[in-house]
Amino acid sequence: MADAAQTPLLRMRGISKAFPGVQALSKVDLTLFAGEVLALLGENGAGKSTLIKILGGAHQQDEGTIEIDGNSVRLNNPLKAQAAGIGIIYQEFNLVPGLTARENIFLGQEPSRVCFIPRAQEEEKSRELFARIGVEINPSTLCRDLTVAQQQIVEIAKALAQDARIIVMDEPTAALTPREVECLLTVVRELRSQGIGIIYISHRLDEIDAIADRVTVLRDGAHVTTRAKEDLERHEMIELMVGRSLDKEFPSHECQPGDVRLAVKNLSRGTKVRNVSFELRAGEIVGLTGLVGAGRTETARLIFGADKKDSGTVELDGKPIGATSPRDAIRCGICLLTEDRKSEGLVLGLAVQENFGLPSLHQFTHKGLINREQESDAFAKYVKQIKIKISNHEQSAATLSGGNQQKVVLAKWLQRNAEVIIFDEPTRGIDVGAKYEIYQLIHQLTDEGKAVLMISSELPEILGMSNRIIVMNEGRVTGEISDVTNATQEDIMKLATLREEMAA
Repeated sequence: MADAAQTPLLRMRGISKAFPGVQALSKVDLTLFAGEVLALLGENGAGKSTLIKILGGAHQQDEGTIEIDGNSVRLNNPLKAQAAGIGIIYQEFNLVPGLTARENIFLGQEPSRVCFIPRAQEEEKSRELFARIGVEINPSTLCRDLTVAQQQIVEIAKALAQDARIIVMDEPTAALTPREVECLLTVVRELRSQGIGIIYISHRLDEIDAIADRVTVLRDGAHVTTRAKEDLERHEMIELMVGRSLDKEFPSHECQPGDVRLAVKNLSRGTKVRNVSFELRAGEIVGLTGLVGAGRTETARLIFGADKKDSGTVELDGKPIGATSPRDAIRCGICLLTEDRKSEGLVLGLAVQENFGLPSLHQFTHKGLINREQESDAFAKYVKQIKIKISNHEQSAATLSGGNQQKVVLAKWLQRNAEVIIFDEPTRGIDVGAKYEIYQLIHQLTDEGKAVLMISSELPEILGMSNRIIVMNEGRVTGEISDVTNATQEDIMKLATLREEMAA
């Protein structure tokens, strides 16, 4: 950990920023020393993303100053921030889908004195960066063909390739497996040992416990405290972020399963999903987990009709459904909260209210005309219930924080009132306070007799929320855990890494 007596590597003083109808930041201070990891914590909408966008040159502060090594700097654009030694890994991906992983990593860093790009050197460097992170990715693969987890790895490699002295990581592990997380934390420790200052933003408090030297907490756009991590207990961090006490991270709830609502039988699609079978009962939450690439999301897409299955059947309340499209599945009473909210869950150019109303237009339409007042009243109920932070109903979905975007997606499916709801990473990138509220909403759905299939890479979440757990590996179901109360993360990982010949 850095010596507090030394000159800070970075000092942000009195930073304020307002957007139309929203005071995003109000006189926020942040200090970062060389060779330390500073955890930046706060609920969604607390101002974390705005603060780092100012540091990265994407936004300009209305008030306040920024100093690097004691010298005042004006970061008017991202190029100036990069030249100042600042590398940003944003929560939402900033990749060009049509370019390869290698091209994305070195985009903007191409030599200007020669007429060719040293592709062989870039290829070698890319492989070194991926090896350093601990993940094997072909540098020649187009980014649009990579998984969400692999795209996040490319973002991390892109920042590391800039040789920055200050690196900001905004939810870098949101889509990573436990093994990949450990690899990343090892990289963070190595960077810290080289004197690099790291601002680490994560809602996963286990990571903060493992990696942070100091903690800065924001709430409602204001600085709450900065303290040494060793002086903060986990429950204190939660209370500082949300402004209230949470007794538990996962609300207690009694499950009384009813009849089988959803029955999946021998569902298959190539090598991604192979003879998957399970049942989902009314009033229960079934957790579906496994390592990235295990086939969890692919299984959900087949149930939802987003992909065409090779074989197998899906039954709802004992009757086979022939869902060949999401429209068919929605009509049958099945909804999917997708993993990638940005590209699949929202139309970013539309207003938040319009996004909310899309799956339920028939409820708000009369004689071919949409009753916007009725739609607005319905949306307002969820804005209050889920605590969606927006300036107004006409605000563009693209301008929301990641967590608030996720809440809008959740709200539109709650309004649809489906009988079977599939949540694919429902709390990805969402703070602990908002997670608790979403957990309560999921319990409310099961109390109403809904059946919930919850896909999550966070094993504590799977153990804390599931009544049963189904584990997949290499497209197959490798095991089921019924006694969740006495199960451990190790039990899940054993099944998640079970070899195919043993699972068969």
